[in-house]
Amino acid sequence: MIYIIYSIIFFWVLISGCTKEKVEPTVNPAISSEEIPDQESWNSTIFFSDSGKTRAILYAGHLRVFSRLKETLMDGNIKIDFYNENDVKTTTLTAKRGRVDEKTNNLYAIDSVVAINDSGIVIRTDEMMWRNKDQKIISEKYVTITSPTEIIEGYGFESDQDLRNYVIYRITYITYPDSLK
Repeated sequence: MIYIIYSIIFFWVLISGCTKEKVEPTVNPAISSEEIPDQESWNSTIFFSDSGKTRAILYAGHLRVFSRLKETLMDGNIKIDFYNENDVKTTTLTAKRGRVDEKTNNLYAIDSVVAINDSGIVIRTDEMMWRNKDQKIISEKYVTITSPTEIIEGYGFESDQDLRNYVIYRITYITYPDSLK
């Protein structure tokens, strides 16, 4: 008799727990499909190469790829190491965030941008672009260049990616370290 009572209770619990209730996820109509990335990645490392040689390595804390917009957004602090034709690292560029225009493969570094080459030249600005077609680093913003021989400030900047040959278009300030006077 006790087994019959337990069996009835067991089946009653089983049947009452199996109701077919329709559950639908909530949808936020304020978010459009263009705002959602096609791909997303954390702590990413991307290698850029040409003819089998490493040209640059990009490190990003967070990547979001938007295929429809042909754009990749990066944040979580980015770092790019540039290499010369002998696979030697020549320049490191860091920024808080950035983006890649996939139509041109130009890379934009944004917010607290610092580029340092292997000979001690340091460039600071708010925004900088690495132009893929000629592998030049450019900025239209205010820049400060500190080298072992001088400190130059101004607006508009262009350089090779090794920071060896650079130009500031509107110089506002030049000074020389005390050790050179």
